[in-house]
Amino acid sequence: MSEKKLSAVEKIKTESHGLRGTLQESLRDEITGAVREADHALVKFHGMYEQDDRDLREERAQKKLDKLFSFMIRMRIPGGLMTSDQWVAAHHIAGKYSTGTIKITTRQTIQLHGILKHDIKPTLQDFDKAKLDSIAACGDVNRNVVCSSNPKESPLHEEIHAYADKISKMLLPKTRAYYEIWLDEEKIEEYSENDPLYQDRYLPRKFKIGIGIPPNNDVDVLANDLGLIAVIENEKLVGFNIAVGGGLSTTHGNPDTYPRLATVIGFTEGEEKTMKAVYEVLTIQRDFGNRSDRKLARLKYTLDNMGVETFKKELEQRIGFELEPVRQYEFKKRIDLYGWMQDHENNWHYTLFVENGRVMDTEEVALKAALLEIAETGSVNFRFTSNQNVILSDIKDADKNSIESILQKYDIITKDAATSSFRKNAISCVALPTCPLALAEAQRYLPDLITKVEPILAKYDLSDDNIISRMTGCPNGCARPYAAEIGFIGTSAGHYNLHIGGDREGTRLNVKYKESLDENGLLQTLDELFAAYKTGRIEKETFGDFATRKILVTSV
Repeated sequence: MSEKKLSAVEKIKTESHGLRGTLQESLRDEITGAVREADHALVKFHGMYEQDDRDLREERAQKKLDKLFSFMIRMRIPGGLMTSDQWVAAHHIAGKYSTGTIKITTRQTIQLHGILKHDIKPTLQDFDKAKLDSIAACGDVNRNVVCSSNPKESPLHEEIHAYADKISKMLLPKTRAYYEIWLDEEKIEEYSENDPLYQDRYLPRKFKIGIGIPPNNDVDVLANDLGLIAVIENEKLVGFNIAVGGGLSTTHGNPDTYPRLATVIGFTEGEEKTMKAVYEVLTIQRDFGNRSDRKLARLKYTLDNMGVETFKKELEQRIGFELEPVRQYEFKKRIDLYGWMQDHENNWHYTLFVENGRVMDTEEVALKAALLEIAETGSVNFRFTSNQNVILSDIKDADKNSIESILQKYDIITKDAATSSFRKNAISCVALPTCPLALAEAQRYLPDLITKVEPILAKYDLSDDNIISRMTGCPNGCARPYAAEIGFIGTSAGHYNLHIGGDREGTRLNVKYKESLDENGLLQTLDELFAAYKTGRIEKETFGDFATRKILVTSV
């Protein structure tokens, strides 16, 4: 592709000297809280986004003040596993440098918002002391690798979960820029890194990998650019089915963009072949991906432009062996299993509900304080789910009562039990006030909307139905709304497209049912849909399946 056709970001990457750019100069500039324009793209590769408080934009503009710039920093935590010491560190770092809220993301990691430019270095240095980093958590590289989070799902969970860390390490950029800029590592010589995978171009767009362990598709494995579906035979992990081309981001009004679930193209046996296939899928995307239009740059478009069979042949040529036929698998659910569970090693795990992943203390529950007290016992690990919840994990039988007493002290067990299924199975993106792409509210609004939906569900005796709903403030799909039974996608302030018809297992996308509904329109439409579902469904039929069978076939 000729240079004149490349997007502006492509030039920034190739001229960045290994993602260094002018970040050092940007940090020294005390006139503004922002970084330089080119560095705005590069800073993402270091695990952060430049943002501003949109709630204050108009007020500050009237006072002729610059925007209130700050940064969101996201950690790289493959598989979403943190020790209790790391959680204690994150708690204090959040309180010292950010808004104080710890946000659990849909990719099993945590992020902090509201960090001022001069606090970026101390924040990352404090995380480094806790053996945590934000390398490649954002940007046009492989991002945080997710994996089914609940050790109760399989006796082989630990073996499968280890692939998340192995893949993450294999696909890290080779540049030392992060260490030099944020951790003050001495530069040995001027830009000498050799990166066979990313070269100096990196990928055309972000890349996401998920590892699923049937029968629970809690990671929405088919929503990833690359999905690995564990195949267990005779109680042994024999390999993975390889799925490529998932991705849910779209653009309103642009028919060339679309959500897509990954296509399962074959099976690889053993670690060596699986890791080779993973690596070469990225090289195909590097070499064939669209570098002129970032809206069409994800792997799903590369796959559809090449064709599945051509893509598969290219992959087989690069890995040096043929993929085996897809092995049988079945997903039966994709929800978090709340409360206490014991695994095959007699360890205990407690999954607690974190609404929209926001760990903070409120009048209703002092969740952040509770988790700190639990972490300070040193007897738990923290596992984050792709549904933005926390699993207090790997608890020995002798420690279970002490952890339960803390949960009871903060009334968490009682509140979790009283939380509706609809609320527990809903997730949202950050949206306003910090996301620059947001057109409408999401995490700040969804709890209130659910409070108004719950009486409607109760009216039709559907309160215990595990209907999966998701909300985003724009069509980019960070909370995976297109793969939900009910999706709310923001179009403008207070207005959302309503999507219905995704299945409960995460193997079918939903369909846009009505456009730009305000709150009254959403509630009225949901009332009508739930009424029809109550009277018209067949035995054990889920809402998504019913909507597809009875509603969408007649309205689309």
